[in-house]
Amino acid sequence: MSGYYFKADGLSVGYNGMPVVSKLDFGIEKGKILSLIGPNGAGKSTVLKSIARQLSVVAGCVYLDDANLLEMSAKEVSTKMAVLLTERLRGEMMTCGDVVGTGRYPYTGYFGVLGEEDKRAVKNAMELVKVADLMDRDFSEISDGQRQRVMLARAIAQDPEIIILDEPTSFLDIRHKLEFLSVVEKMKEEKNVTVIMSMHELDLAGKISDRILCLKGEYADRFGTPEEVMEKEYIRELFGIDEEMKAFAEQKGIKII
Repeated sequence: MSGYYFKADGLSVGYNGMPVVSKLDFGIEKGKILSLIGPNGAGKSTVLKSIARQLSVVAGCVYLDDANLLEMSAKEVSTKMAVLLTERLRGEMMTCGDVVGTGRYPYTGYFGVLGEEDKRAVKNAMELVKVADLMDRDFSEISDGQRQRVMLARAIAQDPEIIILDEPTSFLDIRHKLEFLSVVEKMKEEKNVTVIMSMHELDLAGKISDRILCLKGEYADRFGTPEEVMEKEYIRELFGIDEEMKAFAEQKGIKII
């Protein structure tokens, strides 16, 4: 696994010391995108929450640029990693600009007062994700899709080396799915940001990812490039698509991948 910026070594994750997914070995190079796919309940969110240190790791290690992520201080992690999970931020009494501004807290003083550089970072992040027009809008009053894009702007404003995204396109229509992923790819290409995310849209995962980790049951089932992983018969097996469902999909012209 040499050459990986991020790597998991014998990683087991779960709840209350009981593993949901065990013995994961995978990694991704700097400036690349790794997507986790698999059926509901396969443990994708649990893996991401453990990487993000929102859950305690059951066993194994996680390394970021050869440093043990689990031993880093919260301050050090916050300057390297931004996290966008499915839980919704409670943003009462906050404008969208305020929410994006919280991404700058790792760089501000104790009271979280934004300096001019921080304000520029907030403005640039919101312009990049095309939510600058929401700057003064109440965060609690915008749509789910708009919230998702504001939260991506918050992650970008944090200026991270790695971003963790859990089902980032869930609340977006097709236009904004593509727009969201184009921003993610732009960050990868222009800022060399590493991205680890879970996705349900298999076709999009296959197009944007450099590596894909397939989760099924309590272990990783496959890990490799999209070309190595995204085989039709394998995907049907991974998601438990039987002959009857396969025939229905073919009859209706539904594309699985």
